[in-house]
Amino acid sequence: MKPVCLVIGAGAGIGGNVGRRFAAGGYHAVLCRRSDEEGLQQLVAGIEAAGGSASGYLLNAIEPGSIEERVAAIEEELGPIEVVVYNLGAQIGDRALADTSYKAFEMGWQLGTFGLFRIASAVCPKMVQRGKGVILVTSATAAVRGNAGQHSHAAAMGGRRMLCQTLNAEFARKGIHVAHVLVDGMVDAPDTLGKMLGAESFQQLRGQRGGAQDGLMLPAQMAETYYHVAHQHRSAWTHELDLRAYSDLAWWNH
Repeated sequence: MKPVCLVIGAGAGIGGNVGRRFAAGGYHAVLCRRSDEEGLQQLVAGIEAAGGSASGYLLNAIEPGSIEERVAAIEEELGPIEVVVYNLGAQIGDRALADTSYKAFEMGWQLGTFGLFRIASAVCPKMVQRGKGVILVTSATAAVRGNAGQHSHAAAMGGRRMLCQTLNAEFARKGIHVAHVLVDGMVDAPDTLGKMLGAESFQQLRGQRGGAQDGLMLPAQMAETYYHVAHQHRSAWTHELDLRAYSDLAWWNH
């Protein structure tokens, strides 16, 4: 039975590539995303074609019980979840305070903070019993810097960062490695940046900064960092790191 790497938020960008990397390393990758069954199964098929092991499930993380039920089913049917990658975004776009509804603000919190709390509540007791486990959390610049129009996103990501710290404080000595991965720049991901910009603008950006220019972060290369962090020796665990393309200024220099 292979160890399981559960990816929540497995699109064609970071999540899908992280799942692919863990599958290449001998894990069974469980890929979960909210929609696009066809795209999800293409990711699974690609991993299997490369000799890996994977399965995919549609999952609405806001729906009550959805995360908890999926964790229970995986543990029963596939085996112990050794690695969780929480990769759900919570970006609703730039909105002035007056244009940010209660519902929109709460959605950011549901995806950004409460979903992480729920997955931690579901897996941490099992990881504690086994004496080991890894929780890798994708985050954003908004976790450390709030900009105009980002009320929902910054609050959600700031909460995500603090939750990672409290989880680390409680569970590190019990063998669970919690890491907060701050993505400080644009990722060459059609499912996220591509949808935000639109197909034409996304391709223009790729032409200006992508490809051999390495001005956009490449999900496959980012996945190598996730895999490395998940396999660090416990005497030298990373809790927080940030990733950006070499040509971008760090968030604190803006």
